[in-house]
Amino acid sequence: MALYSEKVMDHFRNPRNVGVIEDADGIGEVGNAKCGDIMKFYIKVDDGIITDIKFETFGCGSAIASASMATELIKGQPVEKALELTNRAVVEALDGLPVHKIHCSVLAEEVIKAALKDYYDKNGIEYDPAMFPETQDCEHCEL
Repeated sequence: MALYSEKVMDHFRNPRNVGVIEDADGIGEVGNAKCGDIMKFYIKVDDGIITDIKFETFGCGSAIASASMATELIKGQPVEKALELTNRAVVEALDGLPVHKIHCSVLAEEVIKAALKDYYDKNGIEYDPAMFPETQDCEHCEL
């Protein structure tokens, strides 16, 4: 059995939405240089809809694929819907990830929330802080 699904390989080889949005409405960055996976997302929001999203990722193929898939899942969606995206949804959309690479999907979920929190903060939009839990330490790096 192949280690990676065809969807993971496709999003790794042909990542969608790569780049920078210079005048982004929200920017989020998560990761840990110690483990080598760092993600940065840029979002444009118009009338509560994520109209554009770009990412930069420094990391493995699973990190690139997770970031790419996450952008595809929330582009064109209302901000509230994007906040509901879970790492599990990213993994399912990729047709799975190896267990030792699940942390890449967690980073994708966290970076979306970080970009949306930045958007809320920049625009003075009130929110429940519980919607944006602190990012987790890179526990797998200790292995």
